[in-house]
Order: sequence, then structure tokens, then C-alpha cells
Amino acid sequence: MSSLSDRIAALGRAGGATADTAAGPTAAAPPPAAPTRHADADRAASEGSAVTAPAAPTPSRLTAMAEANGARNGAENRFQDLKEHVHSELLQELGPQLYDSDMTAADLAAKVNVVLADVLAATNRPLTRADRDRITLDISDDILGHGPIEAYLRDEDVAEVMVNGPYDIWVERKGKLTKTDGTFKDEAHLRRTIDKIVSRIGRRVDEASPMVDARLQDGSRVNAVVPPLAIDGSSLTIRKFATDPLTVNDLIRFGSLTESTADFLDACVRGRLNVVVSGGTGAGKTTTLNVLSSFIPSDERIVTIEDAAELQLKQDHVVRLESRPSNIEGKGAVTIRDLVRNSLRMRPDRIVVGEVRDASALDMLQAMNTGHDGSICTVHSNGPRDTCSRLETLVLMAGMDLPVRAIREQIASAVDLVVHQARLKDGTRRITHVTEVERMEGDVITLQDVFLFDNSAGFDSEGKSLGTLRSTGLRPKFLEKMAHNNVTVDPRVFSTGGGFR
Repeated sequence: MSSLSDRIAALGRAGGATADTAAGPTAAAPPPAAPTRHADADRAASEGSAVTAPAAPTPSRLTAMAEANGARNGAENRFQDLKEHVHSELLQELGPQLYDSDMTAADLAAKVNVVLADVLAATNRPLTRADRDRITLDISDDILGHGPIEAYLRDEDVAEVMVNGPYDIWVERKGKLTKTDGTFKDEAHLRRTIDKIVSRIGRRVDEASPMVDARLQDGSRVNAVVPPLAIDGSSLTIRKFATDPLTVNDLIRFGSLTESTADFLDACVRGRLNVVVSGGTGAGKTTTLNVLSSFIPSDERIVTIEDAAELQLKQDHVVRLESRPSNIEGKGAVTIRDLVRNSLRMRPDRIVVGEVRDASALDMLQAMNTGHDGSICTVHSNGPRDTCSRLETLVLMAGMDLPVRAIREQIASAVDLVVHQARLKDGTRRITHVTEVERMEGDVITLQDVFLFDNSAGFDSEGKSLGTLRSTGLRPKFLEKMAHNNVTVDPRVFSTGGGFR
């Protein structure tokens, strides 16, 4: 067996001979079967002879993949060129009809489809049926919808769409984040889509006002941040809301709460208890608020107050109010606090606030303490105890210089029940606490858990939580207040049913 140095030298001679032979005027005839690179080296090392280069070397796997990718990219570029051509022809045909305020969305969609079919028929480029359908869908989404993200907005399994610049789109499915293949053409394309969304509800986003909260027509929540605040391109986040809002039966089926807990919460709302729904971002607070609001009797007048109208109540007598940001001159802003104060003059039976996040907490507590029982709102917090602390902090933001004890007494007197919700590690959203706010003991607000999430069962093989919401066996003290409103609760609801551990 030759030494390692001999093999390296032979391999070098073989490489030089191969290069010289290939560079000569004629090339040697290739062997019957093209040897591999390692076989060439072994032959050179053993025979000490040069290996001639084949006349037509077989391309490597990497080269083949590169050629295939190049072909695909070329085909994709030709497809994009064709789509842009059809798009521009369509815009020339329709012109100002796209902005005709007298034309309904259905009429505009029908007009676009007719003109688009004519433009495609007139093009002299060969198109397969699949390409024709794809161009039709893409252009329709651009003109009538929201461009590349329209397909994800139609997908019922997608809960949230996140755009991190024009070339990076993510979605949330079943609590898990997934990167998609969709992209916008460029930053200008993404900005046009954002402007289309926010302009429909009379809002704006530009360098002077680079952040905006908005909503889609179905109530889905929209947040957009544009440069210079967004460094890598405009950011667009859409939290989808189902066209048909989720009901309490849906939450029971999903495991968010149990049937006995649902019956208890139904009785609490009908019994005119003041309820605060708490939880972190994306925990499902608004969905739970919508479900709790559905328990309000249909013969009561409900006033809803939100930053972006998302609640979908089915009662007959609902007045919906929405806050308004300032105009380009910095004037004309109407805050949640302004709307809460104004709602007290609207003869409400119930006040439902989408989210309390500022000094409006003080006005909300005052409303709950001045005869507007049965009010419901949401607050960001990490637990029932944190909910009380956060309400205290928000009241201090009002600048009224109230003593802390007076604020806590207001909270203990106003709030009857805290429903806390969390998004678990497996992506599911569960109600984890149903807690009674009792009274003041010294300088501390005392709380009592009525239902708690029991996670002792652990997780299944797929990582999904097997825990459930269980009664602690304690009877809340507000049952007497509910009885005054002719609402009673079956005592069996508070049975531990196998024990709470």
C-alpha cells in the first residue's frame, strides 16, 4: 500500500494531467463509464498515470439543483411579469370606477372579474388553466382584498397574520407560528395595503403618525407600524375574528372552560355582577368578553366602548362607541375615558369596555359604584391579584392624587368577579381563575378563588395540556347580591366532583 504522501502526489499529478488534457486541442476518448472523483484518484495513485477528462462530464447534484432553481425562478419571473402586465391593463380599463363610492363591493367585484377575464383573453401569451386561475386570484386579492395576505385571512385555521416587512410573512395556526411562502412585491406594495385598511375607518399612518390601531370589516384587530419606527420595513399584525363569533358552547368544546363554569358565569352576568376579564396579550380576553356579553338579557340597553370596534353582540339594543385618535394637527382625539364619561348620560343598563388601559379605569370604577351594576371590561394582567394592582395603577394615572387605600376600597366595592385567562404552552387558551373580590382587610383586598385550573394531569404525548377547570368547593359571598336580582345558582356547581388538588 502506498504512503499518504505518495497518494497526495499522485492525486496532484492526476489533476494536472486532467487540466492539461482538457486544455489541449483534442480530448481523449472517455471511458465507458464515467468514474467518480474518488475512483480517479485511486487509479492515479495505483497506476501513476494521468486521468483524462471526459468530453461531456455529468453535472453534479448541486449543479442540477441550481439549474432547476434557476429554471423555476425564471418561470416565476415570467409569471410575475405577465401578472403585472395584466394588472396594469386592468387598471387602465377600470380607471376611476375602482374609487366610485356609489358602487357596492359586490358590484365592484363583479366588474373586476368581467374586465379581468377580457384582459386575460386578449393577451397573446400562452396560459395554462392553473396559471390563469392563479393570476385571476392574485389580482383580485390585490384590488378587492389585501394582496398576498388575503389567502391567510380566508383560512379559518389561521388565528393571526404577522407581516415583518414586505418579504417576511408569518401566521399562527393552532397556537403555533409558521413562516409562509407569500411575499409582497416591495415596501410600496405593503404600504398600499396598510393604507387601504386604515383609510376605510378614517385613520391614517405616515411618518408623522407611524403607529395605528385599526380593524377590518369583520372586526379583526389590526396594528401597523411603518418606518422610521419599523427599521426593516413596515410591520402589520392582524388578529383575526371569526365572522360568526364564538359561543359559550364553542369555548366548552375547545376546553377553555367547563359546562358548570359556563352556567356559573351565565348566572353572574344575569345577576348584574361587575366582571373584569383579565389576561395577557393574545390570551383570548376579547373572545371571553364577547361570550360573557352574550349572557346579558336582550331587554337591556348596552353601551359598548372600544378602541377598535370588535365586539359582536346579538342583542337588539346595543349602542357601539369607538375612540378616535387626533388628526394631523394633533386635535380632535376622543379617548376611552371621554366615552366612558359620556356613556353615563346615555341611560345604559350595561357598560361594556373593550379594554381599560389608562385613566379610564377611574371612571369605570365610578360607574360600577354609582348604579351601573353588571358592567364588564378587560384588563391586561398576569393573575387576579395583579388585576387589582393594575387597576390601582391605572387609577393613579388619572392624576387625581387619591390615597392608595381609597383606590383599593373603590376596587373592592366595585368589582365582584375576576375571570382570568391565559394562553398555555401548547397554544390553547384556557380560563385559569374565576375569583371573587371580597372586601378590604386592613390595606389588602381579599380574594377567593371559586374555580381554578388544575394542571396536575400534565400533558399528553403531543404536548397538549390535560388540565381542566375545577371548583374549589368554596361558595362566593356575592350569591346574596345575585339573589336580590332574582338569580340563583345550583349549589352543585360548587361541588368539587372528584376533589380539587
